[in-house]
Amino acid sequence: MNLVTGATGLVGSYLMISLLEENKEVKALYRSSKNIEKVKNIFAHKNQLKLFDKINWIKGDITDIQSLYPAFENIAFVYHCAALISFEPKDQKLLLKTNIEGTANIVNFCIDFAVKKLCYVSSIAALGDAKEGEFIVTEETEWNPEKKHGNYALTKYGAEMEVWRGHQEGLEVVIVNPGIIFGYGFPDQGSSVIFNSIKKGLYFYTKGKIGIVAVEDVVQCMLLLMKKGVNGQKYILIAENSSLDTFIFSIADALGAKKPSIYATKTLTEIAWRLDWLLSKLSQRKRSFTRSTSLSSHSKDAYANNKITTELNYNFKDMESYLTNLSLLYK
Repeated sequence: MNLVTGATGLVGSYLMISLLEENKEVKALYRSSKNIEKVKNIFAHKNQLKLFDKINWIKGDITDIQSLYPAFENIAFVYHCAALISFEPKDQKLLLKTNIEGTANIVNFCIDFAVKKLCYVSSIAALGDAKEGEFIVTEETEWNPEKKHGNYALTKYGAEMEVWRGHQEGLEVVIVNPGIIFGYGFPDQGSSVIFNSIKKGLYFYTKGKIGIVAVEDVVQCMLLLMKKGVNGQKYILIAENSSLDTFIFSIADALGAKKPSIYATKTLTEIAWRLDWLLSKLSQRKRSFTRSTSLSSHSKDAYANNKITTELNYNFKDMESYLTNLSLLYK
């Protein structure tokens, strides 16, 4: 039987569809029943409502050890998709608890319950740092502890360390590091927020690079890696490295929205994140633009997908047509 954590998220939802299509038994960990309805909508969108009733839902939380015992009964394979994604500095403690402590709990239960294999969904944020003058990041690029990293990146890196600890203790593991994941189903969270922001109208743009990938590709790579004799390896899952201005302009065209017209220089974004910090203090609201997002908006780093494409002979979806079609669902 397969256990999916983060089952009410984008990756978890699509993963369960694929597992059930292969007649696999699935246990799904969830925290709130209200999120289950969103998953059901994705199954309906994929014309797979008949499979939805086959899910064995288990209420629990990766940070609540007692709730994990029923989830791990009779489990052979674990797909750990649960994580907190936040770039809000105030969420540091919650990020640490969810991403590092929660992953440590999952790893410990995998060992205690003799799970055959664990697939952990990490992020390109947890990859190493390209050296000065170099702009290509691979699975072998070393993490630079002296470089400034955001809390999200630090906790995803810390979570990977927990997975490698489990591997040293005999657990078979594979880690995937996807970029920004796109897919239908969650219009008010995740990458879908980008569509909503562009639709409302953006004034500014930058020319940094982002690594993007379709959720269907992430899921298929995970399934293939779990089936193969892959152990103790990590894989970058990127379909394309896109320039932010090209990316934003193409989605704006697809949505019929106005393109941003003002180029935000590094100086301007540095002013912007400081101003956002001040306004957040005065109004007691969450940050909308932080130092880490300012830095990433100008990053020229590109992520290499050679390892996954070579070992699996895998071809990623064309993201231009994928995003165009996805944009039509947000009009």
